[in-house]
Amino acid sequence: MLALRLTRGAHALVQLRRLVVAATSAGVGFLLLCTLTYALSHPADSGTATQRLLWCAIPLAVTVYFAVAVARADPTTRPRPALSAVGLGPARLSVVAATATAVATTLGSVVALLFFLHLRGDLSGLPFDGAAADLLAAGFWLPPGAVLLLLSLVPVAATAGAALALRPRPAAEEGAPASAPAGLPWGIAMIAGGLAVEAYTSGRPSGQTLALAGQIGGHPAGVLAGWVLAAAGLWLAGPALTHLCGRVLQAVRPGATRLLAGRILMEEARRVGRPLGVVCAVASGALAVIAVHGDVVRPWGPMTALGTTLVAACTTATLLTAALEVRQSRAATTEALLRLGAHPAALRQAAWLRAGALLALFAPLTLTFATLAAAPLRG
Repeated sequence: MLALRLTRGAHALVQLRRLVVAATSAGVGFLLLCTLTYALSHPADSGTATQRLLWCAIPLAVTVYFAVAVARADPTTRPRPALSAVGLGPARLSVVAATATAVATTLGSVVALLFFLHLRGDLSGLPFDGAAADLLAAGFWLPPGAVLLLLSLVPVAATAGAALALRPRPAAEEGAPASAPAGLPWGIAMIAGGLAVEAYTSGRPSGQTLALAGQIGGHPAGVLAGWVLAAAGLWLAGPALTHLCGRVLQAVRPGATRLLAGRILMEEARRVGRPLGVVCAVASGALAVIAVHGDVVRPWGPMTALGTTLVAACTTATLLTAALEVRQSRAATTEALLRLGAHPAALRQAAWLRAGALLALFAPLTLTFATLAAAPLRG
């Protein structure tokens, strides 16, 4: 009950982020239900139905990642002396965050079910009753167990992820410098391995084709597996690359502004680097698809377009949420610098320097990765 009261009494911006989580959860739930109806209406084509279900794992994963980022940025889940005095320590606050995430994602799943049934024609009394009856296999009975299982994937995964991300950890030494992230070698190895898998499978004439919910299929399913492996490598290498940007900013006799910008990047490399790596992977994948299928008229089907929109929206929102979390965590430091006489313009210049350094590194990396990912598909 206390968790629900804290959830209801949160700031309007926090509530807006939770509504976005509910909306993305609804989108993924709708995709999963559409995959179920395809399997029901094509019982002899179980392989394609399985591939469609596996393809839905990408929107599901980024939605869960976004939900966890929103839970981390929630100010009501941060330990405070006043809350600890009434028994709300770090462990109880992690339960509060998990409960808020469960409420938002469950609401999205319920909305997805109602909207799905409405478009099938199972619910009447509203506009557009049965508007997609043919697409959603309205003539087939929906198994309740399968519907419940698919709609529970996002709430269960997001709730577990939020509880795991906000679990109590030993407190680091006050004022200790942040250590350099150690994921760069493994990230590079995973990127190289993913590109190698993609190049190998795309050249096999007997490779199994990937069935997407549109007209853009026709390449081996191993291409998607290779891209996922390379994207995981970018996610893993993102903090180390962000930390490297901070070091470069402080090189060669830095002034106060460059020193401040570099120190902030090094300190917040883990929080910002991973969402940046995910955005880099998604943007490079989109550029690769455009390079290969740019001359195809209307290559996207409705479900493929919905899944792509969910992936792009969730990754962008996760990056913005992480940036907001970093800004909130630096609020006390910023106030201290202003009290000591730092000019607000210098703080703004440091912020622009950080953004420029990250753009200068990740933009060419995205273009390079997109070029390498698209090269095997053109043949």
